[in-house]
Amino acid sequence: MDQLYLLIGIIIVALTLIDFIWTTLWVDGGAGPLTNKLTSAYWTLHKQVSRNNSKFLSLAGPTILVSTLATWIFLLWAGWTFIFASSDMIVDTKDGGPMSWVEYAYYAGYLIFTLGNGEFAPDDGIWQIVAIFATGTGMLFITFGVTYLLQVLSAVTEKRSLAASISGIGKNPASLVNNAWNGQNFDNLNLLLDTFANELSNAVSKYNAYPVLHYYRSSTHDRSLPVNIVVLDEALALLKYGVPNTVQPNTLLMQELSSSITSYLDTLHSSSIDESSVTPPHQVLANLDESIPTVDAASYERAMESLEKRRRKLLGLVEMTGERWPGTANDDA
Repeated sequence: MDQLYLLIGIIIVALTLIDFIWTTLWVDGGAGPLTNKLTSAYWTLHKQVSRNNSKFLSLAGPTILVSTLATWIFLLWAGWTFIFASSDMIVDTKDGGPMSWVEYAYYAGYLIFTLGNGEFAPDDGIWQIVAIFATGTGMLFITFGVTYLLQVLSAVTEKRSLAASISGIGKNPASLVNNAWNGQNFDNLNLLLDTFANELSNAVSKYNAYPVLHYYRSSTHDRSLPVNIVVLDEALALLKYGVPNTVQPNTLLMQELSSSITSYLDTLHSSSIDESSVTPPHQVLANLDESIPTVDAASYERAMESLEKRRRKLLGLVEMTGERWPGTANDDA
């Protein structure tokens, strides 16, 4: 027995299973250490190659997800190949001769994805148990891998639905606030604020469980959750600091939604997304309809200065996805 091959194989299989189970089953753990590093590297490479082409960037999420699954398969396969290559107890039932590395890989692959085809078989004893364990890890991977894939795709659909709901009210913060004005106050927003807070809280739990969601970028503005989270947060700032208390929506509902956005921003650290080094431009009170009462411009500017760190985090998220900060001159009203 070659103990070095055995040790290498055990380490590879153990680390792969730990990372796989960590990523797919540990809801609060986010991505495993290996997956976290690989997804960041995959994203960096994809973004450099895309040169900010929106269509190509929209393929980043599926590419990273498939690459992650392929990496797990390759490592699991390689680990079991090393383990079986460490022993001469695997028998070639056709000609009985010594097995090559290709044949060990062939045998390991058949065990992982099926129950073997009879061309190779372990001798009686411990290697029969090892072969069964190898098959068990393959079945574990297939079952949990498919479940993980379906859950991620379901979460992608949900987050794009939320983005579309926000975008349907306004393409930028000022237009959202203007559209919500009923001529007397912003009470029309109360139900929507409650709905958005609940849906965003659900999205945050999905982001914590599946950080790969950060790399699913929409090719259109209205279905991009990062962009529309910015729209929502900037609109809340306008409502909280830019208009009098007497016409604002329900204070508790605004606080709940703001807290949900904060929780969303907290998920960025798990995906190695840092805040921007610059502060993005903020909405000015002049962008609001003339019929909407506003506070003193100086006090509003001071309040916006206190939000610089939060807004740099939002800009870091937008920059990571290659999107444009909403509220620019090119945005639709």
